[in-house]
Amino acid sequence: MNMRVTDMNTVCRPAGSDWRDTTLLAVIAAATALAFGSPTVTRADAPVESKATGSAQQFASIERGRYLVRTSGCNDCHTPGYAEAAGNLPESQWLTGLRVGFQGPWGVSYPANLRLTMRQLSEDQWLASARAPRLPPMPWFSLRVMSDDDLRAMYRFVRSLGEAGQPVPAAVPPGSKATTPVIVFVPQTPESVHANR
Repeated sequence: MNMRVTDMNTVCRPAGSDWRDTTLLAVIAAATALAFGSPTVTRADAPVESKATGSAQQFASIERGRYLVRTSGCNDCHTPGYAEAAGNLPESQWLTGLRVGFQGPWGVSYPANLRLTMRQLSEDQWLASARAPRLPPMPWFSLRVMSDDDLRAMYRFVRSLGEAGQPVPAAVPPGSKATTPVIVFVPQTPESVHANR
């Protein structure tokens, strides 16, 4: 096939072809792209992203969230029996909150059912909530320094688990009595521990 270029502003095409040949090739190329999938752009400045790419990014974010929840210790308090089972509980039981309170000078606090809590929050609301001060022993200051991407990944993972469990009791102010079992979360002297046995 002879190719010719008339100047730098024209395209290469077979010698003797006319605009109809070029148009036919363009139509065939477009049909091939549609048949075999090609990302489409609806605006000149729109990002090119297919559904498959979006799904892959969503999956990667959820997996990142799973990793962060597992390694950040969220299950230690927010999943009943997690520590006792050495972390060997199915995800279907994760993050449903604890009805045993932590008692200290702040009163009594309960680890939230994150699966219900996150259903009530948008991602942006979660970012603000995650960084807000909380009652001990919640290490909210650790969440405060996490990146937005990491907090969003955690949110997406927890949301992917679906709703489960019941709401936990409300915090009990100092001086009031809890109606649930509590873990006393204040230092004890060896004498007081032995005296209580």
